[in-house]
Amino acid sequence: MPTLSLRGEPLPLYPAAPRTPAGPSPVRRPGSVRRTSTIYVDWPDGRGGLARLRGRARDLLTPVDGGAPLVLAEDAMEARAEHRLIRAIAADPPRAGLEALVGARAGGHLREAIDHALHGERVAGTPLYLLLDDMAGTTLIANWAWTQWRDAAAIAAQRADRAERVPQMEGVCIGFRPGSGALDLTREDDVGPTLVPPIERADDPAGWHDFPPLDGPNLRRARRIDVWREDGLVRIDATFQDSGETPEGPRSGLHEYRLVATADAAGLRLLSLEAIPQILPYAECPAAMVNLHILLDQPLADMRATVLRLLRKTAGCTHLNDALRALAEVPRLVAMLPG
Repeated sequence: MPTLSLRGEPLPLYPAAPRTPAGPSPVRRPGSVRRTSTIYVDWPDGRGGLARLRGRARDLLTPVDGGAPLVLAEDAMEARAEHRLIRAIAADPPRAGLEALVGARAGGHLREAIDHALHGERVAGTPLYLLLDDMAGTTLIANWAWTQWRDAAAIAAQRADRAERVPQMEGVCIGFRPGSGALDLTREDDVGPTLVPPIERADDPAGWHDFPPLDGPNLRRARRIDVWREDGLVRIDATFQDSGETPEGPRSGLHEYRLVATADAAGLRLLSLEAIPQILPYAECPAAMVNLHILLDQPLADMRATVLRLLRKTAGCTHLNDALRALAEVPRLVAMLPG
């Protein structure tokens, strides 16, 4: 039986996987708050060494009168990981309890460990919590960065991993639903670059926080969440992108989604939601957009758990879910809006 949408309708079919990066972020709006976050993963000691994760996240208020922006909060973290096992971690400003994450494995269990050790960070929706939560996703896909440098061993390992993993993937998400072409092992994997423009822009230098110096293969997970008030509602414009540097300099995109949404005047409940797939691995992936209606009228603060509960397996897309879960940050950002 073919997989159906949550409304019982056949899923839409798309001719090809999306490969249309959104490009630079929009110029900040007066009277808005913007949260940006990045985690960069690289390997200072080479491919066989520990992965280094460097994260930074910042909340920025753009005054209504167009004056100089005001940094409301900023956190940074650095960690070392060995096969997704956290070997060391530190934050700036420091946080008591963070050392409890050493020895945890990045994934669902790491998120449980974060909530246990730093529950207050989740409740407060701090920039640091967003970075810690994103460690699971970034460590899972980090080694893809080596394929963009045409590393023969990395490409061979990726293909071998796909041959072993794909038969077990049927039903884990909408892209791997029964009958999906993504399950076809004869399909050639494209490890060539989908070049993405810079996310920052010269005419809005304050639009993003500072990025670390880089040299060699690296993976970056970048997020932007803009919130502002308009016509009695809270407007939300958010993006999520995974990319890796190429030897020639430009970055290559792996996953990218944009979300356009509205919430009630208090910024507590989701009223409308549109997802725009920019870059995804398979043509079957964007079908997840037809199930977004199930999130309407849900509390935004609960979105991390709600998305995982309502858009499980073939009801959702892993990468869209990653973008949607970060909407839990919106109530904190709305609380910082002027007026």
